[in-house]
Amino acid sequence: MTETDLDQAHARMNAAPDDDAARLQFYERLADTELFMLLGTEPSDDQIEPELFEVQGTQFALVFDREERLTEFTGRASPYAGLPGRALAGMMAGRGIGLALNLQVAPSAMLIPAEGIDWLFEMLQQGPEAAEAHLTEISQPKGLPEAMISGLDRKLAIAAGLAEHAYLVAATYAGDGKGHVLAFVGAKEGAETALANAASEALQFSGVAAGAMDVLFVKSDDPLTARLEKVGLRFDLPDIATRAAPIALGSDPDKPPRLR
Repeated sequence: MTETDLDQAHARMNAAPDDDAARLQFYERLADTELFMLLGTEPSDDQIEPELFEVQGTQFALVFDREERLTEFTGRASPYAGLPGRALAGMMAGRGIGLALNLQVAPSAMLIPAEGIDWLFEMLQQGPEAAEAHLTEISQPKGLPEAMISGLDRKLAIAAGLAEHAYLVAATYAGDGKGHVLAFVGAKEGAETALANAASEALQFSGVAAGAMDVLFVKSDDPLTARLEKVGLRFDLPDIATRAAPIALGSDPDKPPRLR
């Protein structure tokens, strides 16, 4: 079976156990990946009951990043729920339940303790803060860590259909403050929060110091857009048609099922 993003992120994390960035990137992949959780019974009324097993006093739910891997593990057709990792973290946080990932069927097999799930949930709750600032100048961004650029590229690819594209620029504010701005062009109505959260997560999981980037929303015909196009680093968001359709109960992160 072809290696998955989680397999590759897990391998990088294991190869550099003291590299905080590699560990952050693994947990980011975990949050963004559609996971298949083995259930004890068939789901009903948007409620699910995970199949749990205990290791040294901690309970673990079995999850896999491919449906085929779940079937390989069980050897039979089994009830499951497909949920984004971030939704699973929200369901499991504070319950003392860890995740058993890809056990016996992939190089990324590991036990993620309950403390790790609680930490991931807390990371995902650290959204951006709203603030007002007046831009006086924008210019080409320079000297940014590669982890930040690649993290933004990956996050914005997941945000398919929420905006036309985005530009990353260096910025000077009134009062001579300096920083970077990620400007979304043509954001869909109501998508601002999701886009701002995606940008914030890209920053958090890249290991770059918090507060290094602000988010701005502009219309396609705004005069600022032309200036952004001249100096900004462009990120294209895929068209909505390229996004995979939900495949199982709970695949809509805005309407996760409840644990029984």
